[in-house]
Amino acid sequence: MKIVGVYSIKGGVGKTSTVVNLGYLAAADGLRTLVWDLDPQGAASYYFRIKPKVKGGGSALLRRKRELNDRIKGTDFDLLDLLPADFSYRHMDLLLGGTKKPGTAQLQRLLKPLQREYDLILLDCSPSISLLSENIFRAADVLLVPVVPSTLAARTLTQLADFLATQDAHYSARLLAFFSMVEDTSPLQHEAMERLVKEHPDMLSTSIPRASEIERMGLQRMPLPAYAPAHAATFAYRELWAQLATALLVPR
Repeated sequence: MKIVGVYSIKGGVGKTSTVVNLGYLAAADGLRTLVWDLDPQGAASYYFRIKPKVKGGGSALLRRKRELNDRIKGTDFDLLDLLPADFSYRHMDLLLGGTKKPGTAQLQRLLKPLQREYDLILLDCSPSISLLSENIFRAADVLLVPVVPSTLAARTLTQLADFLATQDAHYSARLLAFFSMVEDTSPLQHEAMERLVKEHPDMLSTSIPRASEIERMGLQRMPLPAYAPAHAATFAYRELWAQLATALLVPR
């Protein structure tokens, strides 16, 4: 089982659309896939037409009063399941700190029983540096980071890379960043991309365009490849999934 945290310190960078589309593509490739919507806003849950509500909330999960696999919902797509968001997740840091064993390994312990049921788990993470995000850094094999080409976004990527570099060996997640919401006609974005590639030469080569069709996911309430398989953005997400699968060394 591989765990990918789709994460950014900055919000509004296309994180949830990345999770939803990669989850769909992974399942279409035959991987037993779970998306865990950890963002209390519940956008991923909305896209999959599933009510963002976990009985007992985050507290019941963290205190093991309810197991994760009891809260998992099937989606409309084969091999793709969802653990819906819950508004109580806004207090997740307090919940994590209030457990009997507070620290950065609670999420890892929660996910461990699922290793025989899933090949891939995608975590839709809320934007922050917090106890929850540190749990994600420890549990994940890869942190997949969408970066909108701009000075501020470049700064947050550097902050994240520096933070991970200063931590101990418990945070073994590999950092993979890619450009998101790219506008071909924006010279400022292209300048920012050139600068970012020089500063972070290991960035993935895939770029996800800014496209109205991606925004329509909220109206269609399904992954982009499911209703617009020939759209340019769909091909970009397919390329991103191919690069991620290679990094994870999972069969496709």
